[in-house]
Amino acid sequence: MAEADRLRWRCRRGMRELDELLIPFYDNRYAGLDQGERLAFERLLEYADQVLLEVLMERMSPSDPDIAHVVAEIRRTVVPAT
Repeated sequence: MAEADRLRWRCRRGMRELDELLIPFYDNRYAGLDQGERLAFERLLEYADQVLLEVLMERMSPSDPDIAHVVAEIRRTVVPAT
């Protein structure tokens, strides 16, 4: 399996809320990220599902500013403005 396929597979969490945020972001924006943002995204995917959900729903803030930047990009890109 190619690295891109492995990374996309890691975006599939089996939790609808996470899948609806991570997969579209990966498909539409990952290729345009710089190397630091890509590494931060990969570190974000290491979070446990519940922690990841809390971070993406803005109920918890990541301590790593690079991950916080990627989370903001995911929300800006995928979450519709209300």
